[in-house]
Amino acid sequence: MSHPIRDLRRRIRSEHSDVVASVGDCADRVADPWDTSRTTDGRAVADSLRTELERTGSLERLSAVLEDVVTAAGHELRADPVPAPPYVVVTSRGPILRATIDPGRLVIRFDVFEVVLNASTDRMTAYRRTDGTRVTISLE
Repeated sequence: MSHPIRDLRRRIRSEHSDVVASVGDCADRVADPWDTSRTTDGRAVADSLRTELERTGSLERLSAVLEDVVTAAGHELRADPVPAPPYVVVTSRGPILRATIDPGRLVIRFDVFEVVLNASTDRMTAYRRTDGTRVTISLE
């Protein structure tokens, strides 16, 4: 399934580049007020990102991306996707799109924050803005 996954990733980058850019812009606005390059409040990261995605209309457009990718893969969704679980979930790392299709569960991740693990146990896990937006697709 390597080539089809690669084709779907290319489709997102070409046909939905505005959505990918908007997700990155939203992440930039979330990270902008941080007094360092990191934060330890994953819930605040996810909540702030969801708020920005809603404000810009990107959350709604992510549903359309999911529908388009599933169709491009030659499958159909069982229902119209909505910008909410189980189809669209906003996490502390970025939005995740999910759909159950005939071969399994299609998962599309837009990683805009990364987890920074601390070596010492007395410090909390932190989140840092990635360089750009990483789009990852898997079939589970």
